[in-house]
Amino acid sequence: MGHSYARVWIPDPEEVWKSAELLKDYKPGDKVLQLRLEEGKDLEYSLDPKTKELPPLRNPDILVGENDLTALSYLHEPAVLHNLKVRFIDSKLIYTYCGIVLVAINPYEQLPIYGEDIINAYSGQNMGDMDPHIFAVAEEAYKQMARDERNQSIIVSGESGAGKTVSAKYAMRYFATVSGSASEANVEEKVLASNPIMESIGNAKTTRNDNSSRFGKYIEIGFDKRYRIIGANMRTYLLEKSRVVFQAEEERNYHIFYQLCASAALPEFKTLRLGMPFTFIVLCGGRDRAASLSFLRISDSYQMGIFRILAGILHLGNVEFASRDSDSCTVPPKHEPLIIFCDLMGVEYEEMAHWLCHRKLATATETYIKPISKLHAINARDALAKHIYANLFNWIVDHVNKALHATVKQHSFIGVLDIYGFETFEINSFEQFCINYANEKLQQQFNMHVFKLEQEEYMKEQIPWTLIDFYDNQPCINLIEAKMGILDLLDEECKMPKGSDDSWAQKLYNTHLNKCTLFEKPRLSNKAFIIKHFADKVEYQCEGFLEKNKDTVYEEQIKVLKSSKFKLLPELFQDEEKVLSPTSATPSGRVPLSRMPIKPAKARPGQASKEHKKTVGHQFRNSLHLLMETLNATTPHYVRCIKPNDFKFPFTFDEKRAVQQLRACGVLETIRISAAGFPSRWTYQEFFSRYRVLMKQRDVLGDRKQTCKNVLEKLIQDKDKYQFGKTKIFFRAGQVAYLEKIRADKLRAACIRIQKTIRGWLMRKKYVRMRKAAITIQRHVRGYQARCYAKFLRRTRAAITIQKFQRMYVVRKRYQCMRDATIALQALLRGYMVRNKYQMMLREHKSVVIQKHVRGWLARRRYGRTLRAIVYLQCCYRRMMAKRELKKLKIEARSVERYKKLHIGLENKIMQLQRKIDEQVKAPWPQGKRVKILVAFLSTVDSQLSESSNISVFLSFPSLFPIFTHCCASLCCGRGILLDFPLFFLKQEPSEKKAPLDMSLFLKLQKRVSELEQEKQSLQDELDRKEEQALRAKAKYESLKRQELESENKKLKNELNELQKALTETRAPEVTAPGAPAYRVLLDQLTSVSEELEVRKEEVLILRSQLVSQKEAIQPKVNHTEQVHYKGEIAQAYIGLKETNRLLESQLQSQKKSHENELESLRGEIQGLKEENNRQQQLLAQNLQLPPEARIEASLQHEITRLTNENLDLMEQLEKQDKTVRKLKKQLKVFAKKIGELEVGQMENISPGQIIDEPIRPVNIPRKEKDFQGMLEYKKEDEQKLVKNLILELKPRGVAVNLIPGLPAYILFMCVRHADYLNDDQKVRSLLTSTINGIKKVLKKRGDDFETVSFWLSNTCRFLHCLKQYSGEEGFMKHNTPRQNEHCLTNFDLAEYRQVLSDLAIQIYQQLVRVLENILQPMIVSGMLEHETIQGVSGVKPTGLRKRTSSIADEGTYTLDSIIRQLNSFHSVMCQHGMDPELIKQVVKQMFYIIGAVTLNNLLLRKDMCSWSKGMQIRYNVSQLEEWLRDKNLMNSGAKETLEPLIQAAQLLQVKKKTDEDAEAICSMCNALTTAQIVKVLNLYTPVNEFEERVLVSFIRTIQVRLRDRKDSPQLLMDAKHIFPVTFPFNPSSLALETIQIPASLGLGFISRV
Repeated sequence: MGHSYARVWIPDPEEVWKSAELLKDYKPGDKVLQLRLEEGKDLEYSLDPKTKELPPLRNPDILVGENDLTALSYLHEPAVLHNLKVRFIDSKLIYTYCGIVLVAINPYEQLPIYGEDIINAYSGQNMGDMDPHIFAVAEEAYKQMARDERNQSIIVSGESGAGKTVSAKYAMRYFATVSGSASEANVEEKVLASNPIMESIGNAKTTRNDNSSRFGKYIEIGFDKRYRIIGANMRTYLLEKSRVVFQAEEERNYHIFYQLCASAALPEFKTLRLGMPFTFIVLCGGRDRAASLSFLRISDSYQMGIFRILAGILHLGNVEFASRDSDSCTVPPKHEPLIIFCDLMGVEYEEMAHWLCHRKLATATETYIKPISKLHAINARDALAKHIYANLFNWIVDHVNKALHATVKQHSFIGVLDIYGFETFEINSFEQFCINYANEKLQQQFNMHVFKLEQEEYMKEQIPWTLIDFYDNQPCINLIEAKMGILDLLDEECKMPKGSDDSWAQKLYNTHLNKCTLFEKPRLSNKAFIIKHFADKVEYQCEGFLEKNKDTVYEEQIKVLKSSKFKLLPELFQDEEKVLSPTSATPSGRVPLSRMPIKPAKARPGQASKEHKKTVGHQFRNSLHLLMETLNATTPHYVRCIKPNDFKFPFTFDEKRAVQQLRACGVLETIRISAAGFPSRWTYQEFFSRYRVLMKQRDVLGDRKQTCKNVLEKLIQDKDKYQFGKTKIFFRAGQVAYLEKIRADKLRAACIRIQKTIRGWLMRKKYVRMRKAAITIQRHVRGYQARCYAKFLRRTRAAITIQKFQRMYVVRKRYQCMRDATIALQALLRGYMVRNKYQMMLREHKSVVIQKHVRGWLARRRYGRTLRAIVYLQCCYRRMMAKRELKKLKIEARSVERYKKLHIGLENKIMQLQRKIDEQVKAPWPQGKRVKILVAFLSTVDSQLSESSNISVFLSFPSLFPIFTHCCASLCCGRGILLDFPLFFLKQEPSEKKAPLDMSLFLKLQKRVSELEQEKQSLQDELDRKEEQALRAKAKYESLKRQELESENKKLKNELNELQKALTETRAPEVTAPGAPAYRVLLDQLTSVSEELEVRKEEVLILRSQLVSQKEAIQPKVNHTEQVHYKGEIAQAYIGLKETNRLLESQLQSQKKSHENELESLRGEIQGLKEENNRQQQLLAQNLQLPPEARIEASLQHEITRLTNENLDLMEQLEKQDKTVRKLKKQLKVFAKKIGELEVGQMENISPGQIIDEPIRPVNIPRKEKDFQGMLEYKKEDEQKLVKNLILELKPRGVAVNLIPGLPAYILFMCVRHADYLNDDQKVRSLLTSTINGIKKVLKKRGDDFETVSFWLSNTCRFLHCLKQYSGEEGFMKHNTPRQNEHCLTNFDLAEYRQVLSDLAIQIYQQLVRVLENILQPMIVSGMLEHETIQGVSGVKPTGLRKRTSSIADEGTYTLDSIIRQLNSFHSVMCQHGMDPELIKQVVKQMFYIIGAVTLNNLLLRKDMCSWSKGMQIRYNVSQLEEWLRDKNLMNSGAKETLEPLIQAAQLLQVKKKTDEDAEAICSMCNALTTAQIVKVLNLYTPVNEFEERVLVSFIRTIQVRLRDRKDSPQLLMDAKHIFPVTFPFNPSSLALETIQIPASLGLGFISRV
């Protein structure tokens, strides 16, 4: 590694300071330094020969970009400038601490860092714990006001356009949001509403700022004893009145005028006659100022009056004058602008026109009226316009203060001072002089405060206090305000009759030149002077000083305005003689305003009131003194606003302009004061943690303070470079950088040593691996060579063998070739000869064949001709014979008788088939078989008919046709088979023309068809009769059964009568006594007989109803006598079949019922076993989680509880049995009384001997145990006692440990069940209402106790589940046992109360979330971010004056273990209370969301936490939380997903951030983070060690480009107050209500189980 030299800063005309590195070590006496600039250019830097001052050293890169400038080791101007530039340009951070000062750089861009979420994040935080912000300053002021009970001030200063007003506005918004209002008057909204009004009348566009405040203001926000806003008060300073009548180029008048002109077209503004004059440019106002005025209780009439005055000022500016001569002028006659002005102001035109051109001069004896010149008239007109506007401004401020006035006593206040900063222009006049004078006073107060704080810090730490030399600007203040100072001489010159600016300048030269070092005279001017202010030299032009200081307004013009008929105008000028308004006499620049009146000097008798008595300078000085007194009585907080460039470009930093403002606002002076002493301060614990690497093990002692002292004495030899305080170590400037260099060198040496060792180990390992590889390669090479040689020998031998065989093969091949050639030639020759011989033989054979065929063809031809001739002759003869035969056949065809003879056999055959078909129709054949028979029949008929030559033969037999149609109809009737076969025969026509059909035959066929239809109808009627017969048979069977039941009923009645007679005949009283055995036997028999009688009655009624219905259904029909017997047989068969089916069905039903009962009993046993198993498993799991001692105690406790419950069960059983005995005795007495009344007369017929002689059969009466119904009975008057003992005074801890979970809910529901059982609507309503109110009362009283809230959330949910489970609705009864279904509510539908309880559960859940959030909130940041869970991974960087909370685990500091212990506590409490598992998952998810959101929000607001090592710490902490989720089996609760943004933020801190591939990986990885959050983390990323690299700005731009299409929320912070919607899934209980015991510890002895 090359040697690194020191880096320094050298002056530069363009960049102010440039960074360079030494190329050669500096030696004392060197006049030139060899430097190399950052761009690589070498430079020789000459040292000042007089001072020989070396250039300032540059801080280590690790310290660059710190939140606090005082944390820098080298404190000087270039270090401050560079640190601000890096934070502003690279990290986009506009706020930086500089000791007690907050430096705010205007970004000229809207930033998302002022939302309510940011306010909540800063609320309650220590100032050093969060990144610099205006909210942090406001929170510090608010906290100190509450802690120290001392008024506070926030002083905001800076150039125009630097953002003073916006900073003050945000500070006030913070107070309004955090503190709230103490009344319903919305004071905080009124404070914020006053801002747009003041901006409208006091802000204007300048060349430097479009919304520049042209006045200073000090707002006191009042608080009560609870530190809530109760009111406010505003003081204003130096209103720039001259802007009303004159604006510089590219500047504009106050906004209100342009807003008024923009609204000129409105109907209510028509009377103002504004028009569109070219002298006023229309400006569209952004906010409705009238609404803000109304909100501040300024009435509509006053608002219109304000607008009239403003319009009058505009018209007054247009008034012109005409010169009569050099000393006089006049207003043109009927001058329209003046007429409008007088109309609007309500004054006389002639008076105003006269006094605008004249003035009154008063002497001791008389008064003169003197005309004035045109120039003086114009000046007087402008002075009047400025005076009116200033008084209107003052009036509005007074009314705003009235609206903001506190109605109750103010306890304390926080003042916000928004005042101009140091100004210097090319031409500086009276306005700049007053502004810079005010800044001199503020700077003096600032220096004294900084000096005081430094002194307090040194004294607190018991450091020897040495006088620090700092710039004291008291001489400059004396030059301005002391006797014979500049203001004193100015006032004196104003009193002179002929005083002028030139004479005043000469007095200044004579008085201060060469006598005061701070006063100088310009070389080329006699009308200017120079003052050396604390910030810079300023040259002031004397011209106009006297006029602006006097600012004469003629009294006559004021009197004219006072006489106005317009109500508002005289109010502006009232009591000017008694109370001098702070704006009554003003410079042509700005108006000083004061809350307290200033008494004027007493006027001499007879003195004319031509002008106001006190000059502007004198008033401003008094007002400034009052302001300083107020500030000195408060604790100040400073905000210095910096304007980064003059072009309003966003995030553009101009070093020259920034340095000017830093010098002007006193930031550098703060740095210089801090650097003069011991600027760097470390606590002993932080120093030990950071520089532990510089200590050896033997140096580490138990006492951290002594350890640090020992180490420092070794590291820094010069003891003047540091001091040991009580809690801190103080270092001189540069010592921290030296320690950082030693630490970096030590770490670098350690890294080199580690690298050396690792590289040596790697090289050795590589060498061993290479040597082993070389040996292996050699072995393989040598083996390869040996194998190659052996292969060579084998190949040589093989080659010889191959050559031998090759040569033999060549010779053999040559011989074989010659032999084959010879044989081939012989074969060719012999083949040629044979082919020639074959061709000749073939030609001869073909000639013979041709001759054979030709001769055969000729013979066949001759034979064919002969044969055809013979056949022709035969055909002719046969045709003649056929014609003759045909004629005979036609004649015979006309005779039917012939065909009858021929087909007698066919008719007989068809008759046989008809009989067979009738038999088959009667037989119950299936349809398929019948169809087959029909098809067979048709085929038979078809074959018979095919023998005939014509279909008419079939039609000629009328006896065959009806038989055939009958068969077809019998087979097809009623079965959907359409047979058109007979009609087919009728429709057929012969193919040839036949003889006409016989008409009689056709009629017979028609008649037969009708007969077949009638027969079909008769068959259908027969079928209906059979069905009716079956129904009658059934009815007959039912009637028989009814008769049988009636007979049995009569028998039972007879037996009953006999028993009654037997009882009446009994005479002995001991036998008939209710307790006698005979009595009990008779009673049992009577009961059984009564039950049997009731059953028989029900059966009789059912049978009778069925019989009636069947009689109505059966309609009487006439049956054929010949079919009665057949139908009776069918009915008997049907009845037998029905009885059989009924018997089978009854057997099947009985078997099914028995199986179902067995199955149900088995299911119940299985369910009971499951519940018992689950209960035992839960107890076992709970016992296993406990330590051994607690496990033994829990098992003993469980056994005691079990035995206690068994004992209570036995006692309850005994009590049940007693009650049952008493109840049975009462029933027996009642029954005995009834029997005695009914049967007194019958007992006389029975003799006592009969009763005695009858044997008494012993009867066993089983005694039933009392069966509880799961209800609790209480009296109406005990309801309040029940609520008190069970809800209000119940302690959750005792119930959770000793009793079943949710016991109060079960008890309450059992009480509700009993009220429902009694059908007592009022009792149910009262109990539920009292329960809900009682729970609310408990939560209101102990709502901050997690255990109480968790207990009642669990019980409320269980009560809600019970109401659902036993509501009787099918959806909630699926998992109930039959016994539980019997316990359902019967009379009331409590759905509305279920909704009320659900809403109450949601409220309790939200309260539970708030409680756990309050408990976790203090632990999260410390445990998740600040505490070093992995020791030594991250070191503590140097901090500035704003010390953050120590991240070292001291006593009382929360760690990750604290968070996990708290989570365990939450989880165990919820489990003990029996909370639903799904609800526990939702609570855990909410807890983890709070942890993740709070951690991520703090990470996004803390630059010191955004480092690689902190990312590792966060990931380790998150892994511990995930491990906790696994241990509790809660990984599926969704809690891990809520930590995903935090996990991705931690990964973002650790991943590589250089190339485009890295950017792509980051964009794909961080899908749970928004674009704003990703960019914020990258901007905040800060290396903790020098080995880490910063994120380049170009890389962040790449990320932004890649993420610009992502549509996500622009909000930076997560909403830590967000609560996920909660659901309460239905969770039925398997606990039987009748088994629940009420312990005596609850004090519920007044309720009883039912």
